[in-house]
Amino acid sequence: MPVESIPLEKINDPLFSEKGLTVSVLRLDMLHPVTGGNKWFKLKYNLDAFLKSGKEILVTMGGAWSNHIMATAAAGKEKGIQTVGIIRGEELNENSNEALKFATACGMKLFFVSRDEYRHIRRTEVIPDQHLSSLLSHCERSEATFHYFLPEGGSNALAVKGCKEIVQHIQEDFDYIISAVGTGATLAGISSALNENQTEIGIPVLEGKDFLEKNILDLNGGRKNFKLIHDYSFGGYARTTVELESFCKNFSKSTDILIEPVYTGKMFFALNDLIRKNYFKKGSRIIAVHTGGVRN
Repeated sequence: MPVESIPLEKINDPLFSEKGLTVSVLRLDMLHPVTGGNKWFKLKYNLDAFLKSGKEILVTMGGAWSNHIMATAAAGKEKGIQTVGIIRGEELNENSNEALKFATACGMKLFFVSRDEYRHIRRTEVIPDQHLSSLLSHCERSEATFHYFLPEGGSNALAVKGCKEIVQHIQEDFDYIISAVGTGATLAGISSALNENQTEIGIPVLEGKDFLEKNILDLNGGRKNFKLIHDYSFGGYARTTVELESFCKNFSKSTDILIEPVYTGKMFFALNDLIRKNYFKKGSRIIAVHTGGVRN
């Protein structure tokens, strides 16, 4: 689907009508089955930068079920880029789950590290020498200058630049825009493009009260036009409950919009609950960003 034609679908729900609200969904999930959603925008300028850098390997990192790892691997295959994924969990291997199998099938070289080592790399964005030598040997390269490092979730200034463009695809006025939050780059990009009378609401899908807001402010230039609501993580990343699973199934059935319990399901659950609790004043116009993540 061309980026210029991203659908904006109004949700007709008796609850929304009762509260006097207009809710529309920005269907980023329809861009591409793997590299669509917010991932398309996060990768856009990073892939451009890599191709212009003259470097030969794109190195990134993620968990065992990372959508970012899958998207980067698929983009690498499509553009002929050698990709390497640093995966959290040294007990894992390329056959541990379908996400890792997919990444391997796309030509990504997977490199497994302990959780402590992973946290160190994520925090410093520097691969320790002993791991770098081993990593590069997988790709028959011996010099660090050959690699371009893309942080966990693809979250850096170039990702924010790409996500800022999401707002350009909303061709109607709105008061609030709501999205799921992982690393915060998508929210940071969107918030940096909002007008003064618009507010972004982020629904974190993991436990990160102590660092997430600071990360977003660092990424969006200090704009405080967003609010994080931490009540809907359901215990942390990829954790779910019977209630959340049931909500996702019912929502998908009633709207024909597929959602999942890791990212978008938590966001839509939160939106419905906030509306039920009269969080939004009557007459508010709300855009819910479907950031993808649904696996067929």
